[in-house]
Amino acid sequence: MIDRELSKKAKELASQFKALAILGPRQSGKTTLSKYVFKDKPYVSLENPDTRIFAEEDPRGFLSQFPQGAILDEIQRVPQIFSYLQQILDEHTASGQFILTGSNNFLLQENISQTLAGRIAFVYLLPFSIQELHGTSMMPNNLDMAMLKGGYPPIYDRQIDPSNWYPNYIRTYVERDVRQIKNISNLALFDRFLKLCAGRAGQLLNLNNLGTETGVDHKTISSWISILESSFIIHLLRPHHQNFSKRIVKMPKLYFYDTGLVCSLLGIKKTEHLATHPLRGNLFENLMISEIIKNQLNKNEVGNTYFWRDHTGHEVDVIIDNGRSLYPIEIKSGQTVNDDFFKGLKQWFKISGQSKGTVIYGGQVSQLYSEGISALPWEDVRSIAIEDQS
Repeated sequence: MIDRELSKKAKELASQFKALAILGPRQSGKTTLSKYVFKDKPYVSLENPDTRIFAEEDPRGFLSQFPQGAILDEIQRVPQIFSYLQQILDEHTASGQFILTGSNNFLLQENISQTLAGRIAFVYLLPFSIQELHGTSMMPNNLDMAMLKGGYPPIYDRQIDPSNWYPNYIRTYVERDVRQIKNISNLALFDRFLKLCAGRAGQLLNLNNLGTETGVDHKTISSWISILESSFIIHLLRPHHQNFSKRIVKMPKLYFYDTGLVCSLLGIKKTEHLATHPLRGNLFENLMISEIIKNQLNKNEVGNTYFWRDHTGHEVDVIIDNGRSLYPIEIKSGQTVNDDFFKGLKQWFKISGQSKGTVIYGGQVSQLYSEGISALPWEDVRSIAIEDQS
């Protein structure tokens, strides 16, 4: 078993709050993590039809089985249970009574915000990060393989070919979750929408344009984007609000949490297909963005990552806002460092008056470009999360 970086934070929060919710996409390892970290608690899956019926029809009786608490897996399947959980948590002072897992952020947050606010902590578990794979025998041996395989645990644990696993994942999990959240009758149209989103990874999200190509209206596209967000399929990177006296872009950029899923949706099945693919740069950018987000979420740091672009086209791929300063990161897929890699950072320094930043590139050697500016190889993206950005 690969050690998950989130384990430490999950233990810490469970010792401080009465309940802990572990959220993330299906098959990201939530069940395995919960059983490993909280091995003393009984485990119950609400995906099991008999168990779910019991919990739905007699929630008090169902919960009375667990006087010391339990792991309740995929709890969004029985939303009415939250009110009864509230009463139990209020009657007992112990920390970490119940560990709740779920793969639908929208349904869970909606119910928890109404019933368990102040009693529960949240953590988010995404697929394996490069940091988690690094140093293990499972670490992909090159960049293209890392992009193609993505990070979903079954691909590594069971050694399943990504070209076989991802199409089944889309059919088995994504489509089922879509129907659970919103009854979409034309799944073929939604599948087209998914593939069009994959082709826009790393680009500004234009809802009107996406709607036109999909064949549905703006409101439908907005609703479907929300579904993909709540199911932890895509992440919308928001533009930073600071304009430095220039008009800034207000549309978010579209990224997937996993590049293996993007490759599957684009029909990329082999690393050879990636070498000359026109979206290779976008896929590399997507991989690095998702790694930065994973490393932050594994430390329970949420919501401080943005991009910056003004109306003249000046752009910085990532801005980390720590509340005291803004730290810029540029992402370049090339394997040889050159001056062009640093143009975005230099422009940012002129506008912001700052002088520190990092370029993450597709090579293998760390390089110091000048004081405060460095080029990091893609495998070292994990170090971004531990740098002091002040």
